[in-house]
Amino acid sequence: MKNLDKYRNIGISAHIDSGKTTLTERVLYYSGRIHKVREVRGGDGGATMDSMDLERERGITIASAATQVQWKDTTINIIDTPGHVDFTVEVERSLRVLDGAVLVLCSVGGVQSQSLTVDRQMKRYGVPRIAFINKMDRTGADSASVIQQIEEKLHVVPLPLQIPMGEGAQFEGVIDLVTMQAVTYEGEQGEDEIFGEIPEQFKEAAEEARSAMLETLSMFSDDLMVALLEEAEVPVEDIYTVIRDATLSHEITPVMMGTAFKNKGVQTLLDAVVRFLPSPLDREISAIDLDAQQKAIKEGQEKTDSESFRTKLSHSSDKPLVAMAFKIVDETFGQLTYMRIYQGKIEKGQSYINTRTGNSTRFGRLVRMHADSREDVDCGEAGDIIAAVGMECASGDTFCSDDVNFALESIFVPEPVIRLSIEPLDRDGADRLAKAIQRFNREDPTFHVMTDEETNQTIIAGMGQLHLDVYIERIKREYKVECIVGEPRVAYRETPTIPVEYNHKHKKQTGGSGQYAHVVGQIEPIAVENDSETYEFINDISQGRIPREYIPAVDKGFQRALVKGPLCECEVVGVKATLSDGSYHDVDSSEMAFNVAGFNCMRDALKKANMALLEPIMKLEVEVPEEYQGAVSGHVAQKRGVINTSETKMGTSIFIAEVPLANMFDYANELRSMTQGKGGFSMEFSRYSQVPRNIQEEVVARRLKEKEERMATA
Repeated sequence: MKNLDKYRNIGISAHIDSGKTTLTERVLYYSGRIHKVREVRGGDGGATMDSMDLERERGITIASAATQVQWKDTTINIIDTPGHVDFTVEVERSLRVLDGAVLVLCSVGGVQSQSLTVDRQMKRYGVPRIAFINKMDRTGADSASVIQQIEEKLHVVPLPLQIPMGEGAQFEGVIDLVTMQAVTYEGEQGEDEIFGEIPEQFKEAAEEARSAMLETLSMFSDDLMVALLEEAEVPVEDIYTVIRDATLSHEITPVMMGTAFKNKGVQTLLDAVVRFLPSPLDREISAIDLDAQQKAIKEGQEKTDSESFRTKLSHSSDKPLVAMAFKIVDETFGQLTYMRIYQGKIEKGQSYINTRTGNSTRFGRLVRMHADSREDVDCGEAGDIIAAVGMECASGDTFCSDDVNFALESIFVPEPVIRLSIEPLDRDGADRLAKAIQRFNREDPTFHVMTDEETNQTIIAGMGQLHLDVYIERIKREYKVECIVGEPRVAYRETPTIPVEYNHKHKKQTGGSGQYAHVVGQIEPIAVENDSETYEFINDISQGRIPREYIPAVDKGFQRALVKGPLCECEVVGVKATLSDGSYHDVDSSEMAFNVAGFNCMRDALKKANMALLEPIMKLEVEVPEEYQGAVSGHVAQKRGVINTSETKMGTSIFIAEVPLANMFDYANELRSMTQGKGGFSMEFSRYSQVPRNIQEEVVARRLKEKEERMATA
């Protein structure tokens, strides 16, 4: 049985273009996994972990990639994740199954918009992290500023374990504040770590930084505080122990620094990963006992919510299997399913139960991934990340052996904000297009597919323009289908703004038994929180005015009516529906009658509720040379944008704004032309907000006109 204490499962995450993939490439090289360093934008085919042609061409990571390396006596499973917000689900599902992470920050850009998103994801899943300040060789590098931003923007306690020897072009290496040694890197690829005396000019700064580090650590260790008060020498191993304990309890974030591109600081980062980040044994993982929950429901117990039936998992490979399928990729020869094993083991040729479907699935072939290449294995044990070939399941499914029936906490999936219509240029491509869309829909939970009932058009929805552009390009390349793509459409929503009483009777007599249902109550608006339920049903029926078995049918009818709102047939959110009275007929009432009553009642009530249109507001971070700041900020204001923060450093202006998505299509080209190609931006969904009334009228009129045109050509 393997020693789990010598295992690390980590992710490398960051804002786009912070150097994650370059860092991963160096990790692979120094650990002996590859024997030649390839660059992200190099002429030698791109980085090892960017295996997709589109990734190599664009120089960005689109899909997360897994590998395993050996560093000294420790096995490290690494997942390199995308930095662009459009592919955020790749980061989400990776962090869901990882034990620790490295948050890469640019020494010039600091904590950027996607850094904040990744930080939220790490906190959501309780993943301890090390921050690595990369690109210390860049002009304008400022590690002190980045450390300050970590504290102010991420609201964590940064603990610098190193200080740089020079910054920008003068960056030579780092000073280790724990051992008080200077570390430099020599050799053709920086493979030789040289530990030596601290140069005279850095000694005073190193002493001050070490004192500050020990003072911060003393807040989390009484023994260390006593040693400092007595001015006793603190053993290096004791310092390491305190750092590790405080990191695992999320009290501090150790900060390392270097430059992956110039081959400096990567080996010391790997040492820190082994020393401070958790092994599978350090994480407490729980699952929901579905059998116990079902039993409680049958017995009519009061507490039947999932949290009441959580059970702690063991890290032993001898216990019954509990594993999660966290990522799926559809391939020519079947589905490739990435699995994280929390308890027990998966053996090749054995069958295990998918607890979502209840079906038994045979695991015919198991592989260990290295980017897009794979190595066959006979089994995977607790703590492992492996992949199974040729089995059917969905992302987020839990697999168990026959002895248990557990469900692991699912993966958070954000809602898509942009839609396009898509159809093949030639009729011959229809089948191939359907296959492509079906595949991407299975692989990516943020890529949605639907059919417009009126136009019969296929609609695809995603997290942003780049997200959908990449899929359209992949359809063209991988499936050889030229597509006609409709104009981007914003995923507007509708919401009531005033409460409305309803009293609706559904009565139909057509010979034989008829239909009768009568519902009375109120709908009222509720605040729309991005991650919470947007519909609430309250059952206030007393004295059996409506039989209990018909009430869920009313709820279902209400929900059916919320799919298309009265303004312009967008989804309705922010509705609280209270059912307080009604009546029924002994013969003519049925579930169907109450479902129809609920549907028609809600549709009528919404027409009287002074409906408002909600639009997605995007958080926009723009980085431009200082001379273009005025033009670009004025342009954002024209797009109904509000600039929240703005700063200028080293001739570069960075501002963060909130802008309606409806005004942001083709912004990449607009920004490029305004800044002569020197500007960059990133954008992510922030929240839904009410559309101003004058613009709401325009949107509604436009949507109605489109509908009339479709009906005329139908």
